[in-house]
Amino acid sequence: MTEMMIEARHICRAFPIAGGPPYQALKDVSIQAPKGALTILKGRSGSGKTTLLNILGALDQPTEGQVYLGGQEITAMNEGQRTLLRRRQIGFVFQSVALIPMMNALENVEFALRLAGYKGDRRARAMECLRLVGLSQRARHMPQEMSGGEQQRVAVARAIVHRPKVLFADEPTGELDTDTGLQVVRIFKELIQKEGVTVVMTTHDTGLMQVGDAVFELEGGQIVHADGDEEP
Repeated sequence: MTEMMIEARHICRAFPIAGGPPYQALKDVSIQAPKGALTILKGRSGSGKTTLLNILGALDQPTEGQVYLGGQEITAMNEGQRTLLRRRQIGFVFQSVALIPMMNALENVEFALRLAGYKGDRRARAMECLRLVGLSQRARHMPQEMSGGEQQRVAVARAIVHRPKVLFADEPTGELDTDTGLQVVRIFKELIQKEGVTVVMTTHDTGLMQVGDAVFELEGGQIVHADGDEEP
């Protein structure tokens, strides 16, 4: 039986709107993300996939429902506990890579280890992660000297350098063409094999669907398709 890293149960998220009823961004969403696998949250802009990812990654709290990560109910934690969880067990990659422009690739990755309070050889671990994403030869290059795809791979190395249990990626290929996006997703698959990390990513690119181990399609804040099921 497949072990689940993440389980979300009956997630609802409402945002207040001045002078009107709350906006229901998520409506009774339940999903499971297998451990050591790539789960894709698919949907158009406004479908609720980023809202769901933020809740799964302990960046936001649901209005209703529970989220379990590695058996821990993160929705029952206080803000301090969730901050510690994100720092130690979770990595994030966003559409905007947000590399520090005055640091080279190696320094950008190593800086994440300093923030995490990593006690080992930071430089060796940072180089190891750059090798994992195929950029060891670009370690001394500045962000502006790299392509968009290379910058995103540095961001991936930075996100996994502290050995998180889960990597959350919000539209990590959104600013890349499909071929370059597929390269980034293949790196996610390699990281799953080599680092044992669980990856959850959002995308609207239908060209990436076939590489997911589990795929959930959202529309209007609800799951309308899961894996290969014919029924919502």
